[in-house]
Amino acid sequence: MVGVGFNSQGNTEIHDRIKRSITRAYYRNSVGGLLLFDITNRRSFQNVHEWLEETKVHVQPYQIVFVLVGHKCDLDTQRQVTRHEAEKLAAAYGMRYIETSARDAINVEKAFTDLTRDIYELVKRGDISIQEGWEGVKSGFVPNVVHSSEEVVKSDRRCLC
Repeated sequence: MVGVGFNSQGNTEIHDRIKRSITRAYYRNSVGGLLLFDITNRRSFQNVHEWLEETKVHVQPYQIVFVLVGHKCDLDTQRQVTRHEAEKLAAAYGMRYIETSARDAINVEKAFTDLTRDIYELVKRGDISIQEGWEGVKSGFVPNVVHSSEEVVKSDRRCLC
C-alpha cells in the first residue's frame, strides 16, 4: 500500500522533513506495489493520481509496477466509486484493477498474486532487469512450484513458507 499521512499539529517544517524521509524509505528498491483506495470514499479515489506522481519522483530512474485495488467491496451499497471509473483510471495508467474485501477475504491474495505475476512477466521479458546498486530485483533461487495458501488448505498440506 502506498501512502503516508500525518494529522498532528506543530512544526510543519519538521513534519514535512519526516514525511519526505519516510516516503523515500517506502519506495526505495520497490519493484511493485498495491495502490489502494476505498470504494466507499471518493476522496481516496481522487488521491490516486497524486500518489502515482509522488511515486515517480521517489523511484526514478526505476519504475514500480502497480495494481490498483478498490477495497471494501463488501460495502457495495455504500459505494461512491463505480467499478467502471476505477477500471478506466487503471487502464489510463496501464495498471490492472481488482476489488477486494479484507473482511470477507475476497481477492486479497489474488491482488498480491497478480502483482507478483506481472513483475515476473516483466523480468522474463527483460523490461525489468537486475542492475548493479539496485536491490529491487535479485537473482537467486527460484522455486519450481509456487503454492497459494488456498491450495495448501485444499490439499491438507502445511504451508511451505
